[in-house]
Amino acid sequence: MTANAAKVGSTSRSVPLAVVMPAYNEAEVIASVLSGIMALPHIHVILIDDASTDETAALARRAGATVVPMSVQIGAWGATQAGIRYALRLGFTRVVTMDADGQHLPQYVSSLIEPIERGVANTVIGACPSRGSWLRRIAWVLMRSTSGVRIEDLTSGFRAYDAKSMEVLSSWRATFLDYQDVGVLSLLLSQNLELADVEVAMLPRENGGSRIFRSWKAVAYYMCHTLLLGFSKRRIRRYRAPRLRSVS
Repeated sequence: MTANAAKVGSTSRSVPLAVVMPAYNEAEVIASVLSGIMALPHIHVILIDDASTDETAALARRAGATVVPMSVQIGAWGATQAGIRYALRLGFTRVVTMDADGQHLPQYVSSLIEPIERGVANTVIGACPSRGSWLRRIAWVLMRSTSGVRIEDLTSGFRAYDAKSMEVLSSWRATFLDYQDVGVLSLLLSQNLELADVEVAMLPRENGGSRIFRSWKAVAYYMCHTLLLGFSKRRIRRYRAPRLRSVS
């Protein structure tokens, strides 16, 4: 744990938790995904419908989620940021972000929130290195070496943010980011916020595929964008997030 850990504010367990879930054409699985997360106590699900062309939004409303529809597709990070802003507007002081494709398991939500409640982290990443294909593992190595951010699973969208992190990520600076990996983590570190990761299990996608690792062309664009961003953040190099134990 770094010296800044003592400055991190704690969060009471009695505070309701917002779960922000970006979704695009997840009608096949969204009902089952939402039933799992909404079974947890004190949970308010905010689903950001990223201009889906199927019944994702209608099924999510039927399941009891608050649905915020996007008029145009803005991507996973843009939808996530919209959800964080909406959660702040509703008065939430902590948020967990989850994918809508069934990869992320609700039982690990407490593992992500617990370090924030103890006051040892502002942002907690659910890390599952074993899920990475060889292409994804190469990408992780390159991203860590250029940015200096030693998070085990840089591309995980399963995260918890406290109020300070939410404020930073709802700012105009975060709007210019295309992805939630190096850019988001570097922005948080630039504001002297504490990061940690917790090992979690993840399931294979129940629906769809990765928007980034779907083709060589998409990977090439993503890596050029991310590595350039990493090189530009040399002043925060060599940050290694502490690995915390899962409480699930």
